[in-house]
Amino acid sequence: MATASGEVHHPVDPGISKLQFAPFSSALDAGFWHELTQKKLNEYRLDETPKVIKGYYYNGDPLGLPARLTLEFSAFDMHASIPARCCPAFGTLYNTNTFETFKSCDKKSLLAKEAEEIWESIKSGAALENPMLLNRFLLLTFADLKKYHFYYWFCYPALCFPDGIHIIQKPVCLGERFSLNQIQALQKAYDELCQKEGVTALPYFLVKYHDNSVMISLLKMWDGFFQDQGGKVTVGVYDPCNLSHYPGWPLRNFLILAAHNWGNILQAVEVLCFRDRTMQGVRDITHSIIFEIKLPERPLGPDCPKAVGWEKNQKGGMGPRMVNLSECMDPKRLAESSVDLNLKLMCWRLVPTLDLENIVSAKCLLLGAGTLGCSVARTLMGWGVRKITFVDNAKISYSNPVRQPLYEFEDCLSGGKPKALAAADRLQKIFPGV
Repeated sequence: MATASGEVHHPVDPGISKLQFAPFSSALDAGFWHELTQKKLNEYRLDETPKVIKGYYYNGDPLGLPARLTLEFSAFDMHASIPARCCPAFGTLYNTNTFETFKSCDKKSLLAKEAEEIWESIKSGAALENPMLLNRFLLLTFADLKKYHFYYWFCYPALCFPDGIHIIQKPVCLGERFSLNQIQALQKAYDELCQKEGVTALPYFLVKYHDNSVMISLLKMWDGFFQDQGGKVTVGVYDPCNLSHYPGWPLRNFLILAAHNWGNILQAVEVLCFRDRTMQGVRDITHSIIFEIKLPERPLGPDCPKAVGWEKNQKGGMGPRMVNLSECMDPKRLAESSVDLNLKLMCWRLVPTLDLENIVSAKCLLLGAGTLGCSVARTLMGWGVRKITFVDNAKISYSNPVRQPLYEFEDCLSGGKPKALAAADRLQKIFPGV
């Protein structure tokens, strides 16, 4: 560990490799392209000025899935909520009017502009107050709305150290370093800080731990938080990668911030890549990794460091990607696609043994379309059931709509509509695929 004087207790072994990072893989939901289409047609039109959008990433995927930065239909709404245990990331959308403009766009200049903004947020101290400024991204797009072909190139700017980052202690699973009491204390401290800050996840945080206790704090509390540590510094990053020997991409810009702010007093930093997975209803963070790195001896200059970040295409080369959504841009098919995706995510993350095909093919008969029947029908539909039959010979009365969520006031007029028919009609308005 590093001391206040800059000494390193564990000297760097020349044979130990430099730290490598797992890049993001863009995950652009069909709903995102549908919303972009509506924005292009009704709002943007020929306007090519940059737009602010929002995505998120998750740190609890099973082994084998890439680290994904997800954009969905809510990417254009800055006030939209972020899914539980997901970390937001804000970006800039450059939507071009022609394919020629898309191809000829100066991508080097776009990357340099975003990198400079990240660097300025580090130098000014704004990134300490708001660490999400380190997690910026770019999205360059062209939407061929006649064919529903969407071309895009995703970029997650990362500032680079000239000589890379040397590893002092190789990554190991948290379960090998922390006791059960420490792991439980870390989990509790993290949850409490998230709740206190009113966020779904903390992108970066500070860590102190002893035999049976773990404390965490915000980056801006650095000076006071580490006063009693004797130079020992551990930082945490919300890590979307699930590889056992590599951290994810968000760590890169944070290490630049660490070197700029504290490189004159530290030579080494311990890094905890926090990974929070729930499988079969059991929460587990023991697969998080922890390691120690040596901060570069050469101080960073005033100029913005070199930046990288443009995503490779499906063939592994530097180039854009294309998605053909001509068959699923119909709103009804889009709704079915989104419902199916939501169920698959529930299956992948929580209940891998769930048989979705059996649920979708199931037929449910509901005897009664009252308070219980309406609620049960909505729940069944939420779990993917597509075939529901109501049996009820009553009509909707004025007292029903406030308790029975499938009916409205107009359904009570003229003696009231038959409950079974009205319930079936309302379900199909909610989700045409039922």
